[in-house]
Amino acid sequence: MTDTVKDTPTDPIDPEQLRQAMRLWATGVTVVTSQHDGTAHGMTVSSFTSVSLTPPQVLIALAQSTRTHELVKNSRSFGVTLLGADQQKISDRFAGRQPDDEDRLSGLETFSLVSDAPLLKGGIAHFDCHVIATFTSGTHTIFIGEVVAARSNLQGEPLLYFNRKYQKLASL
Repeated sequence: MTDTVKDTPTDPIDPEQLRQAMRLWATGVTVVTSQHDGTAHGMTVSSFTSVSLTPPQVLIALAQSTRTHELVKNSRSFGVTLLGADQQKISDRFAGRQPDDEDRLSGLETFSLVSDAPLLKGGIAHFDCHVIATFTSGTHTIFIGEVVAARSNLQGEPLLYFNRKYQKLASL
């Protein structure tokens, strides 16, 4: 069996149509943070996934126009905090309810593991990552990070996002 590659370009999908369809993809809520030259910043990111267990790698995708993108690009490290069900206000803060040029970390308790990337206390899991590869795609950069440290709280419930609303896990 061989892969078929389509040579004929197609008309691009309407961005609003794609946005509406992607709203139906339920995700956990993460905050990606980084620090470089004394400046720390972060943003809510839904484009986060495990790439490999051996070696330990994760992937994030960040809009190139963001402050967090510049910090990750320059520091070559990032932290990921998986938010708990009780952290909706933190998600909103890092999702842009507070402008990109303001200190979103102000007043929040943070810690670090191996790198200088700040991680948010109260999250249900934390990943400290060193950038090992980058790929530009459209308006975003895909960063592959080697996980150099990770912690988790098996007692916590995740904050979920589906169709523009926060959700909670339900037992079946």
